[in-house]
Amino acid sequence: MTARLTDLTIAEAGALLDGGEVSAVELARAHIKAAEGARRLNIFITETFDHALGQAKASDARRARGEAAGPMDGVPIAVKDLFCTEGIQTTAGSRILEGFTPTYESTVTANLKRAGAVMVGKTNLDEFAMGSSNMTSYFGPVKNPWRGPDGQDLVPGGSSGGSAAAVAAHVCAGAIGTDTGGSIRQPASFCGIVGMKPTYGRCSRWGIVAFASSLDQAGPLTRTVEDAALMLGAMAGHDPGDSTSAPVEVPDFAAALGSGVKGLKVGIPEEYRTEGLAGEIGELWKAGETWLTGAGAECVSISLPHTKYALPTYYIVAPAEASSNLARYDGVRYGLRVEGASLDEMYAETRGQGFGAEVRRRVLIGTYVLSAGYYDAYYLKAQQVRALIARDFREAFETVDVILTPTAPFEAFAIGDKMDDPIAMYLNDVYAVPASLAGLPAISVPAGLGPGGLPLGLQLITRPFDEETLFRAAAALEAAAGFDARPPFDAGAEVTSSS
Repeated sequence: MTARLTDLTIAEAGALLDGGEVSAVELARAHIKAAEGARRLNIFITETFDHALGQAKASDARRARGEAAGPMDGVPIAVKDLFCTEGIQTTAGSRILEGFTPTYESTVTANLKRAGAVMVGKTNLDEFAMGSSNMTSYFGPVKNPWRGPDGQDLVPGGSSGGSAAAVAAHVCAGAIGTDTGGSIRQPASFCGIVGMKPTYGRCSRWGIVAFASSLDQAGPLTRTVEDAALMLGAMAGHDPGDSTSAPVEVPDFAAALGSGVKGLKVGIPEEYRTEGLAGEIGELWKAGETWLTGAGAECVSISLPHTKYALPTYYIVAPAEASSNLARYDGVRYGLRVEGASLDEMYAETRGQGFGAEVRRRVLIGTYVLSAGYYDAYYLKAQQVRALIARDFREAFETVDVILTPTAPFEAFAIGDKMDDPIAMYLNDVYAVPASLAGLPAISVPAGLGPGGLPLGLQLITRPFDEETLFRAAAALEAAAGFDARPPFDAGAEVTSSS
């Protein structure tokens, strides 16, 4: 059959590369052309097209020698501009790091390099990963490849909105993002793709520009569950250079996909039936129960009683850690420097002009909750509640194998909406945050379209380091949902030869 090169999944591209039916250079050129045609979406902060062609040529040379590095070898990907890349600008979506070129490579991107992945570009994001709309980036908002019912531009979600939009617009076969409180899963839901957050510690955080160190975790964004499993296998692994990296073996995630869900117990948490849940998402959630039951699983009601405290807990813990992590940006060592009459003035001017409004807001919140007289009342209390949220999940997993919830309380919204109400914006992550606080693996699977024709996702959560069960359940959900809708945006990529 014939198909556009940019329509190939990671698994399909790997099979064609293995069979010699397409070259890595051909794949790279097709995706570069698509990326050029998608510039209106503002997906990339830094395009790395020449770099990609060099990597693709090296991949073809490996295959010619019979030394292919695995299923990712020669596959075009995009990298969230929060991962440090040696010799290539890394900005974290902020003015304060514009022009910063690392002399080192993050562990995750180094792993993907060794696996032969081809980096097409560094994707746009909410500044320092703080946001759920991609509206806080210094480099301007990313536009979702999907359009509103009246043709309006929509947010792609955030903070990994550029990575999600890149995959949905078919300018790469897969992308990597980071998830602190839903920043992979929520944009995946908004863009109609698969977004997966591994267990905290499964992927190294070394070389990732830090937001909240006890929450940040790298993960894949792809068009299929199988691709997410393949990509995670190339990303993950213990890193002695990261004290939070778990010394556990990396299983063959893709091998678990065909196991099905027969005999699995699926928990449906009553506390996720919140007032803000859109009716169509509630109906889709019910359909998800039906699909998993039809595939052989048993769905049962469970309780996660501290869920209602997750969002306020997150917005104490995460800003507190951000306040500490962002203290290093002072105009002295790297990045932006705004001169002042004194050292203190230079600090103040650099940070005031270098950070955007949302970053300044979260740094101020974090500094406040860590300050003398408020630490016990806010930060310490939040850590105690976080422990209770994690306990809720542990107790639930004594009786169920996987938990099914919505990914987000509503579909993608228009660019500019909700920006005048930070609390409304924070509610985007109400269903994603609990799993992040507990450090659990979770995945968003596209499962249907809302009344306005926009994609909606369902979320699955499993025990720590049980990504294999997560992928089993996600594959069953994906097969039952049969989601095959595509956004109206088309970058006009080339077509493969017959295969």
